[in-house]
Amino acid sequence: MKISNAFFPTLKEIPTEAQIKSHKLMLRAGLIRMLSSGIYSFLPIGYRVLKKVCQIVREEMDTIGGQEFHLPALNPIEIWEETNRVEAFGDTMFHVKNRNYILAPTHEEIICNIAKNNLKSYKELPQIWYQIQTKFRNEPRPRSGVLRGREFTMKDSYSLDCILEGLNKSYDLHSEAYKKIFSRCGLKFFIVGASSGAMGGNNSQEFLVESKEGGEDFAVVCENCNYASNIEIATSNPQKIEREKISKTIEEIFTPNIKTINQLSEFLKTDKSHLAKSVVYKVDEKPVLILMMGNDKLNEEKLKKYLHGEIEKIEDEKLVEIFGADGGSLGPVNLKNVKIIADKRLENLNQLVCGANKNDFHIVNIDLIRDTSIEFYADIRTVEENEPCVNCSSPLKIITAIELGHIFKLGTKYATSMNATVLNEEGKQVPIIMGSYGIGIERIIACFIEQHSDEDGIIWEKKLSPFDVHLISVNTDNQNIMNTAENIYNELKENQVDVIYDNRLNITAGVKFKDADLLGVPIQLIVSERNVKNGNIEIKFRNSGERSILKIEDIKTFILDFIHK
Repeated sequence: MKISNAFFPTLKEIPTEAQIKSHKLMLRAGLIRMLSSGIYSFLPIGYRVLKKVCQIVREEMDTIGGQEFHLPALNPIEIWEETNRVEAFGDTMFHVKNRNYILAPTHEEIICNIAKNNLKSYKELPQIWYQIQTKFRNEPRPRSGVLRGREFTMKDSYSLDCILEGLNKSYDLHSEAYKKIFSRCGLKFFIVGASSGAMGGNNSQEFLVESKEGGEDFAVVCENCNYASNIEIATSNPQKIEREKISKTIEEIFTPNIKTINQLSEFLKTDKSHLAKSVVYKVDEKPVLILMMGNDKLNEEKLKKYLHGEIEKIEDEKLVEIFGADGGSLGPVNLKNVKIIADKRLENLNQLVCGANKNDFHIVNIDLIRDTSIEFYADIRTVEENEPCVNCSSPLKIITAIELGHIFKLGTKYATSMNATVLNEEGKQVPIIMGSYGIGIERIIACFIEQHSDEDGIIWEKKLSPFDVHLISVNTDNQNIMNTAENIYNELKENQVDVIYDNRLNITAGVKFKDADLLGVPIQLIVSERNVKNGNIEIKFRNSGERSILKIEDIKTFILDFIHK
């Protein structure tokens, strides 16, 4: 491709809306342009990269037996209502006004619908179906360029089995395929256990790239034993608090204007481990009081595992109606008709301080065995930095990361809701067991740029680079130089080398070199008067900046060897 007649709109200045490295460089190098918040056009050079990523994904999915579909983005809403996911997605789902359709954020329901109407027997299973297609999610705060958009490209695949062993095999096949995809794309990634969220199911893993600048997820990692988990489900081994030998009699004390754990600790001159705060949620319209130690943070994703149904935090103004007190004065003693659960750290402790369900009063010397009716204890807290690892007790590290892909064991959640069954070996109708597996295509590109760039621009590796070679003609007023560059361009093209050729007139060499470094093609061939008169061409390797001189007649062999090795 010759730049003189190509659409190659580079930018010198960093756009104000771009905050992270990949977003800045994708705009500056002419890969994308924003149409609206969270909606981007891929320009010709960016689309070349997108297609290369898609091809790598397609090859690895085909290798594990995947069959490619192309499913409609416009879906009848009633199919989604069968699984109650219209409510689960809430405002994130785009609805078509005055029509009973939605724009699909994912395709579990559609896959299940096809399976329901076409698969009849276990003999037709297992199946792995996938597509690479546009998805729509009404992100309330689109950010970080293509990392968090309202329209994006996803590889979503689905496994269909009739026994759990089949699901486990399909899940493992996808896990290995993902490792190969991300490795082939030149990414440094790690894998963590994760929450299934609105997808449902009971087991999932995320593939993450560490990023201080663009990270949207928090991961908990141990550098000693390689424990890694999304913070939503991470566990640790925090200091254990022992039960006191003697339980004192409870006593109500006056605590004027005390609303927080820090204030209470200072007022009573008591360690925070002896204080328990109350958080109240509504589950199926009924209040549930949750006890947490000190300033430990409640983890909603963990909580959802134990409270079946939709959970919602109760507004402060409603608390007075239920408990007779404001939020900072609530507690579990003498509480009627309210379910109480507590974090594992509080299990069977005594000598605790909690709210008295009366403003400006707390109760001291609470024995959770004697004075409360706690339904159960569970790990529902959020892990903190430097807490001991649950496996090896080394200090845990919390990092920010970008999600590349997510794999889920869905089980029979969708098949049961939609009555998708097959006959098993015994001739009994059983629900199809599903897995769901997603990769963000644009995220692969953005994460690659986050990891492979410098102050001058992108540094592509061969497999993702939009071109194999960047040919630069320096002295455009010299016909011999232009003829030499044109001959090299034609010879490389004839040998199936993908060349971008900067043949622009009246553009300084400095501008051409800057654009070449910004675009970041692995090899630059520089045709200049100084070298051509000696029969040579200068070669620059973008990743190292290393330069060398090569005879013109050796260019074709050198480039072909570089591309194919």
